[in-house]
Amino acid sequence: MIKTKINNVDVETPEGTSILWAARKAGFNIPTLCQHPDLVPGGQCGICVVEIEGVPGLKRSCMTPVGEGFTVRTHTQRVMTVRKQLVELILSNHDTDCLTCIKNNSCELQKLAATLGVDTLEYPKFEEKLPIDKTSVSIVRDPNKCILCGRCTQVCSDIQTVNALAINNRGCDTVITTAFDAGLGNSVCINCGQCVVHCPVGALYENSQIEQVWEALHDPDKFVVVQEAPAVRVMLGEEFGMPPGSLVSGKMHAALRRLNFDAVLDTNFAADLTIMEEGTELLSRLTSGKNLPLITSCSPGWIKFMETFYHDMIPHMSTAKSPQQMFGTLSKTYYAQQKGIPPEKIVSVSIMPCTAKKFECQRPEMNISGYQDVDYVLTTREIGRMMREAGIDLKEMPDEPADDIMGDYTGAGTIFGATGGVMEAAIRSAYFLVTGRELENLDVIPVRGLKGIKEAEIDIDGTKVKVAVAHSCGKARELMDKVAAQLEKDGKCEYQFIEVMACPGGCVGGGGQSWGSNMAKRARRGESLYEEDKLMPHRRSHENPSVQAVYEKFLGKPNSEKSHKLLHTHYYKRSTVDGKVLPENKISE
Repeated sequence: MIKTKINNVDVETPEGTSILWAARKAGFNIPTLCQHPDLVPGGQCGICVVEIEGVPGLKRSCMTPVGEGFTVRTHTQRVMTVRKQLVELILSNHDTDCLTCIKNNSCELQKLAATLGVDTLEYPKFEEKLPIDKTSVSIVRDPNKCILCGRCTQVCSDIQTVNALAINNRGCDTVITTAFDAGLGNSVCINCGQCVVHCPVGALYENSQIEQVWEALHDPDKFVVVQEAPAVRVMLGEEFGMPPGSLVSGKMHAALRRLNFDAVLDTNFAADLTIMEEGTELLSRLTSGKNLPLITSCSPGWIKFMETFYHDMIPHMSTAKSPQQMFGTLSKTYYAQQKGIPPEKIVSVSIMPCTAKKFECQRPEMNISGYQDVDYVLTTREIGRMMREAGIDLKEMPDEPADDIMGDYTGAGTIFGATGGVMEAAIRSAYFLVTGRELENLDVIPVRGLKGIKEAEIDIDGTKVKVAVAHSCGKARELMDKVAAQLEKDGKCEYQFIEVMACPGGCVGGGGQSWGSNMAKRARRGESLYEEDKLMPHRRSHENPSVQAVYEKFLGKPNSEKSHKLLHTHYYKRSTVDGKVLPENKISE
C-alpha cells in the first residue's frame, strides 16, 4: 500500500494505482477525454495532467502511478490553464456542429468543454474537411470529429483483435482510418460496433434506418411488425435516465404500440425456437460424433469474424439462424399465413443491441421467405430517439404484454442477451430432449459471469458433455486457437459444445447500446436478464406454447425438412484483406 497526499487529503492505495484513480478515492474527479475504464490508458489527450511536488513538469495522471510520499495537486492555476488550452486546441480542429451531431448532449468533449469553462476559442479554427466514410452498412465514420483519442483502435485491436482501424501518418497529418483508406465496408471490420460505444465524440455512429422505418409506419398499405432482442429490455431504460439494468419489457411493448407498429412481437420467441433447432442439432452431432464441437452463436459479428479468420471452423458451426433472422423468416411466412396478410405488405423491423445485425439482415442468403426476411434494424439508441421524437417517455408507460402468435417467450429466451445465456438455455432443453425429464436445477452457474472464457461439464443422463463459453473476439480467438490445435493433433476436441459472442459481456454490451457503456453496466444488465428469467412462468424453451404451436401448425418438428429450409443457413470463406466473400467460398452443409 502506498501513502499519498492529494490536495492535502491523505489517501492509501495499492502499489501501481494511477494518480487518476487515487484522486477519485480521495474525492477528486480529474477530467479525462481519452481514458476509458475498460481500456489501458494511453495518455493521448493530456487533459488529466497534475502537478507533483518536487517533480518537474506536469504528469498525466492516468499513466502515472502513485509514489510513496507524493504530494499531488489536481487543480492549481497552472494545471487548469493547461487543461483549458488543450481543449481549445482540440476544438480548433474539430467539426463543432454540436446541435446536429448525433452525440449532442452525450458527447464527452462537449461536457468537458462546459466543465472547464471553455466559452471562447483562443486559437483560430482550422478545419480541413475530410470525406465521411459511409461504405459500411452498419457504421458511419466521420474523421472530421475524430479527436485521435485512440479508444477505437485499442478496442478493435486489443479486445476484438480485428485490427480494422489504425492510426496513420504523423503530426498534424495523423488520422485514424482503415487499411489503404478503403473504408470500413471494404475492410475486415466485423460490424460489432465496439469502436462506436467507446468513441467519446461523434466520430463513429450507426448507419441509421430511422427515416425508412418512419416511412413504413406512415404508409397505410404496409403492416409493420417489430421484434425486440432480449438485451434491449435491460438497456432501453438508460436512454430515458433510468438506472443501468432497469427491466422495461412491458413498458417497451407499450411504447412501441404508441409508435403505431401494427404488431408488437418479441425476439425472445425466436430465441426459444433457436434452442429447439440448435438443441436437436446438438443431439444429432453427439449421436453421430461428426463435426464436434458444435459452435453456437446468435452474434453476426462473430460469424463474420469466423468466416474471415477461422473459416476452417465452418463445419463445426451450428447452421441454425440467429433469432432475429428466424423471426424475420417466420414473419413473412407463418405469421402472414396465420393472420391472412399478404407477405409483400409486411415490413419486418427489429430492435437490436447490435450494429452487426444491420449487416446480417442484408446478407444475400437471408431471403428464404421470398423477400428480405428482416427489412430494417434499429439499435437501442435509434428506437430511443424515435420514442423521444414522438413525445414518448418510457418511464411513464404502463406494462403491456407482446402480441400473440410470436410474442410468448420463456426465461431461457430472455437470457440469450447475456454471455453464457445461449449455452444455459440450450442445456435446459437438451437435457429434456435426451432424457424426457426436466433438469431440476435450471441455474447453470459455471457459464454465467464476465470471465473471458468459461467452462463446465454437464451430465446428461450419464453422458458427460464439456462446454465452453467465450465473449469478445479476442477471447474467441484464444479459444478457437486451442480448439484448432486439439483437432489438428488428435482429430477431436475436449469440448462438445461452444458458445461465442463477439461483444464483451454478450449482447448486453453490443455496439448498438447506449453511449457510455462499460463492463460494470454490462454486468448489471446481465443480472437483470437473469432476474426476469426467474420471474417467468416457463423457464425452458420447449415449454413455450407459441413455439409448440409453430411446430404443430407449420414446421412439423425441429430440424424437419421445412424448418431446415426456413430456419437454417450456411457460411462463407472471406478474405483477410477486405472481408469480402472469396470466389472459392466454403459453404457448411
